[in-house]
Amino acid sequence: MLMGGPTTRMQDAVRLLMLINEAAEPVLTEEIADDPRLETAIGVVRTQVRLQKLDFWVRNPDYLANELLNDYVNGDQDPALLHMAGEILDGEEPELRRYPMLRYLFGAYEDLEDALAVLRQADLVVRRRKGRPGHVVQTNYFLLQAGRDMVVRIRAEYEDLAWYSFRSALVVQLASGHGATQLKDRQYIQEEYLQTPNGVRIPSITERARKRLADIRAGLEGESA
Repeated sequence: MLMGGPTTRMQDAVRLLMLINEAAEPVLTEEIADDPRLETAIGVVRTQVRLQKLDFWVRNPDYLANELLNDYVNGDQDPALLHMAGEILDGEEPELRRYPMLRYLFGAYEDLEDALAVLRQADLVVRRRKGRPGHVVQTNYFLLQAGRDMVVRIRAEYEDLAWYSFRSALVVQLASGHGATQLKDRQYIQEEYLQTPNGVRIPSITERARKRLADIRAGLEGESA
């Protein structure tokens, strides 16, 4: 079992590959027409901000579970959302799978370049920047067919690492229909996140989320009594 704490470069690379695979949107013809590196591109995650915000929820199961509870309370109280939150909070996932991120001016951030370099060197992902030297306005991450093939192989051969794929799929589902800025704003709603000083790791909300889940369950039991 992977333990929460500092991550390794290879662990980060696998997590990001799984996340990019799940979050990738269809590639537009004009995006790849002039770049031979993208001949086998099958999907793209647009903007570094979006990748960072999705990665925050993969790396912080306690925050992910709390967002599922938010959707449950503020939506139509879909039992599936409560079940998924319970799947995270009832076990040790928040303790074993949590990899904190630093808080900076624009929210949770971690330098992804080392991990992405592993994926780029292996010809699994292509990073493409828009703008000019010294003034990058957008960074997109293209998943190549070899990257998708590697994901399939990891899922089949490494059960522990395959967890990243399952949680990435849940995170992408949670973020569906929301742009990068909306995701950032949603994460800022959490007081612990908002109040963390710049350059400090964002603290856990596991106990608060577990109490919230217990309160919701108690309320449901009271209604059915």
